[in-house]
Amino acid sequence: MAEVKGINREPLSAWLAQALPGHPPPYDFALVAAGGSNLTYIVGDGGGRAFVLRRPPVRARIATAHDMRREYRIMRALSGSGVPVPEMLAWCDDPAVNGAEFYCMEKVEGHILRDLAATGTMSAAACERASDSLIEGQVRLHQVDLEAAGLADLARHEHYLERQLKRWATQVEAGATRDLPLLNRLHRALAASVPEPQTAPGLVHGDYRFDNVVLDGDWNLAAVLDWELCTIGDPVADFVWSLCYWAEPEDSLTWLMDPPTRNPNFPRRQTVLETYQARAGLTLRHLDWYLAFSWWKQACIVEGVYARLQKGAGGGMKVESLERIAARVERYLQRADSILQAA
Repeated sequence: MAEVKGINREPLSAWLAQALPGHPPPYDFALVAAGGSNLTYIVGDGGGRAFVLRRPPVRARIATAHDMRREYRIMRALSGSGVPVPEMLAWCDDPAVNGAEFYCMEKVEGHILRDLAATGTMSAAACERASDSLIEGQVRLHQVDLEAAGLADLARHEHYLERQLKRWATQVEAGATRDLPLLNRLHRALAASVPEPQTAPGLVHGDYRFDNVVLDGDWNLAAVLDWELCTIGDPVADFVWSLCYWAEPEDSLTWLMDPPTRNPNFPRRQTVLETYQARAGLTLRHLDWYLAFSWWKQACIVEGVYARLQKGAGGGMKVESLERIAARVERYLQRADSILQAA
């Protein structure tokens, strides 16, 4: 069998056969070509069924972003919470098995809107249903009772925005391969004008969008995936982050290379904003600050991708050329600057 990046076939297969008796060998491992961080595999078993395996990147790991145990714990805790998540099947922290810790979970069948082509069969009603369900899921996530879910100790509750500003600036500095004066200037401006939170701290996903969820056959939310950035923080920041992913057909600068919401059947960003506010019972103050912060943070994240790719580490995702990624970072920073200047 062909070698699969991040998979030690023989010891891993032996472990899976013992840990998952409902999924007998032999196993077929397929790396999912999405995401730039933790690695996701669809594992086919000898009985014709499939499950999902998640592990950290093979190289250039950042401990806080690639904590498999944390991700596993969060999804286990959310089972039955009203936030749909896959069933957790098994956990392994023995590096002798596959070179790093990993976990296995249920494969939830349905639609993942990774790009515009994935929306090709969707009517206006389907796009509206999917959008409404996505927003409702995020509102429910932000309202999870942390104590009841056993997640109150997941992270610090105070000064989330300040900690985010410090975290992303520090990560860029740690992996820096070039000078970005505007990134540093924006960091100082944002840090000097952090708004007071409008809500109590809540559970935040960190990257909530269509291509990180599964929709069922009726376009309702079936499962929320990719919890590696989840923490306790500011729900408004989490929502505005998601809102920035909501590309419209005429947008020339987007966060995804081929955003699904460019399908004109999807609601506009303003409608998404109004729907969230109504469901959450909020009127978002300081929206411009949150938007500028989001564009700056995305620039930091993409700069990290740029730095990792320069060092030869990826996550199985399709990416632009290094030159285009570098230019994208600069355009994101310029957008953040223009929002702050206009506020």
